[in-house]
Amino acid sequence: MDPELIKDCVHCGFCLPTCPTYVLWGEEMDSPRGRIHLMKQHVEGTPITPEMAGHFDACLGCMSCVTACPSGVRYDRLIEQTRAEVEREHVRQPEDRALRAMVFSLFPYPRRLRAMRLPLRLSGRLRARIAPRLAEVNPSLAAMAELAPSVTARVRLPHRVAARGERRAVVGMLTGCVQGEFFPQVNSATARVLAMEGCEVVIPPGQGCCGALSLHSGQEAQAIRLAKRTIKTFERAGVDTIVVNAAGCGSTMKDYADVLAAEPAWAGRARAIRTVDVSEFLAGLGPVAERHPLPISVAYHDACHLAHAQGVRAEPRALLNGIPGLTVKEIAESSICCGSAGTYNLFQPQAARELGERKAARVLATGADFLVSANPGCTMQITAALRRMGEAEIPVAHTVQVLDASLRGLRLGVPA
Repeated sequence: MDPELIKDCVHCGFCLPTCPTYVLWGEEMDSPRGRIHLMKQHVEGTPITPEMAGHFDACLGCMSCVTACPSGVRYDRLIEQTRAEVEREHVRQPEDRALRAMVFSLFPYPRRLRAMRLPLRLSGRLRARIAPRLAEVNPSLAAMAELAPSVTARVRLPHRVAARGERRAVVGMLTGCVQGEFFPQVNSATARVLAMEGCEVVIPPGQGCCGALSLHSGQEAQAIRLAKRTIKTFERAGVDTIVVNAAGCGSTMKDYADVLAAEPAWAGRARAIRTVDVSEFLAGLGPVAERHPLPISVAYHDACHLAHAQGVRAEPRALLNGIPGLTVKEIAESSICCGSAGTYNLFQPQAARELGERKAARVLATGADFLVSANPGCTMQITAALRRMGEAEIPVAHTVQVLDASLRGLRLGVPA
């Protein structure tokens, strides 16, 4: 924990109303200001107690406080450093250790996720029935069962997609772990839209995890290893711009130079590669492909690691508003996290459940035809909350899927 970053906090309290856990519980130690106070105590010599670790674990890492802070406190850096310190010093209960070991030996590995596709497909209805009983035994396993999405057909992307018309750019594309295995249609739409807008898209084979889930949960060594692997993968592909369609992945990859700061050579290699969110890239590139009308309304959900961590808010709205006939509806409390937050909904299922249902209610209140989300975790979280509440599931699409439907003159939700 960097003492200089801790000193930047003047304890003004502007972060309090933006913090999801403070909004839920009104507990000072479960606010950014309170957690920074605990960090200061540890830096000054106080060991990490179970209670202290509990307050750090309860943080979603949503970064809404970073957006709200008038003093520019880098809480994002502080909480990542703190979580790594917790994992080094704090001895967790055996059940918690086992859960975390399972999560971090599964989710960052696409091939292992791929092996889950058939069991998930076969057990879909059964999981919905057993989740309430499972919650009595282990809430985290119940959350995992509830969150698992319906498995769609696997999509094999080519290694290179040619630009349509005049080539305007050459970009690499991250396929991701959860995105690639459980939402492959988002990757397909991303490649098509980029190509239709004049981009040659390079999709390196054998991609692994970018390290986002590990970094945000204090698994520092794993995050560094996965970051280096990702850098090498795109260096070999010969691209210096990587387009990303998952908010958490994009925010982590933009921070690679800081993640690898202890190794200057690697930090330099990280700085040589530009990472950009797909909506950010397309908005900057400008449209050339014709937009066909989509007479629908969509509620746009601000994923925390896109809005707060990357500062990308206007670009996806601009892309959506550029589609004839489409109406964008804003969601109340848009800055409050949905409760997904990477692995948070697995490790803190009760708080995540409350936040998910709060967000789902705000989405339903818009009366929109579709929900648009830029992160697979948010999509699963809000969909599961709607299902739990007994509401009809509002269809969810990624920004690029909406744009893809418009560019190809299709109804949204109709496969090619």
